[in-house]
Amino acid sequence: MLREIAWRILRGGAPVLMREVDRAARENGLDARDRGLLRRLIGTEVRRRATLRALVAKFASGKPDADVAAHLHVGLVQLFFLDQVPDHAAVGETVGATRETLGPRKAGYVNAVLRAATAARKAGTTGDPRRDLALCDRHVAEPVFPDPKEHPLLWMESALSIPAPLAKRWTRRYGEERARALALSALSEPDLSLRTIEPREAVARALEELGLAPRNGEHPAILLLAAEHTERALASELFARGAFQVQGETALRSAELLGARAGERLLDACAAPGSKTSVLAGTSARVLACDSSFERLLRVRNGLARLALASNASLVACDAATALAENAFDGVLLDVPCSNTGVLAQRPEARWRFGPASSRSLQALQERILREGAARVRPGGRLVYSTCSLEPDENHQRVATFLASHADFALEEEIHALPDPRGPAGPVDGGYAARLRRS
Repeated sequence: MLREIAWRILRGGAPVLMREVDRAARENGLDARDRGLLRRLIGTEVRRRATLRALVAKFASGKPDADVAAHLHVGLVQLFFLDQVPDHAAVGETVGATRETLGPRKAGYVNAVLRAATAARKAGTTGDPRRDLALCDRHVAEPVFPDPKEHPLLWMESALSIPAPLAKRWTRRYGEERARALALSALSEPDLSLRTIEPREAVARALEELGLAPRNGEHPAILLLAAEHTERALASELFARGAFQVQGETALRSAELLGARAGERLLDACAAPGSKTSVLAGTSARVLACDSSFERLLRVRNGLARLALASNASLVACDAATALAENAFDGVLLDVPCSNTGVLAQRPEARWRFGPASSRSLQALQERILREGAARVRPGGRLVYSTCSLEPDENHQRVATFLASHADFALEEEIHALPDPRGPAGPVDGGYAARLRRS
């Protein structure tokens, strides 16, 4: 049943597949073990999708249709990337799910492809990037990927599952070595980053008593936990009482950049899911948190209530940039929609949405939010524009374009952060933030 659920999620077309995992787990009554396996199946498929396509192209006869390919991806994830699933279970369960959904003929085809792949899978690495699987102690008997010396971008796309247009941008901007490191960092589920509300040392001790082995992040309020401890941490009494919240270091620094002070009137114009709202509300400022989605705003409300900050914030479902009075706020935070290229480890689907059309649409939206959000800042007030993107045309170039046509604003400070989710102290999230002052 689990492989069939995974297949249905992959074929369902939802924009954020990891949210579908939680929904499917609830609807099917999955226990913690099966829920964890389903999450690994879907998360690995999304992160390794281009590599899985290369494996299918290598071992499948002809070109399988999308329904069959999705079953093959589920099976190949287990055979190549999930050590805890025995081969017989990976093949047998996947073939069984294919039979239930597509019939016996296609089940036989899937069985043949998976057995051919199993026979070609070898232990250890060879040093040949055409055969070695990234971050795995496994290789394939014959070349599967392009030669990186001849086709470096195509190799990054198939071996590291980073679309070639994004690989090209990163290579041009950071150099080939750093670009590959960024791609590698997005292949695994990142550590859980926690902002401690109670003293970090006390929270760390309490988590250690639960056997969760936290370690300090660079920011004095950040703790990091291994990803496999996520459910236990969020089910703990510590989380329930508001001792910490889930938040990346770069996101925290972006919210802190506004310099919120007690008694100030602040606007969080793109508030959901609310972690930045809570940072502002925790200063005893008076925060108006807006979001265009009522459902997303409920998450903001629940988070503020858990942290006992609900009285410091008012929530309104609206387009803050057009519904609110101008010159009304001491500070405005604009955490705008973006390409998410700084958090691909957390939001793996975002890599497959990246492209010229989506970039143009996002940049037009960012430009509008920045322009109209700035109009809500009083003279002498501050504006913080932030993204979880690494792309200059969404970040400092967007701000520079705004400043060129708004002489009453000046840049005071910027944050440029690259993600390091595999590093000992993070940050797990990359992104950008700029604070502007209105004269």
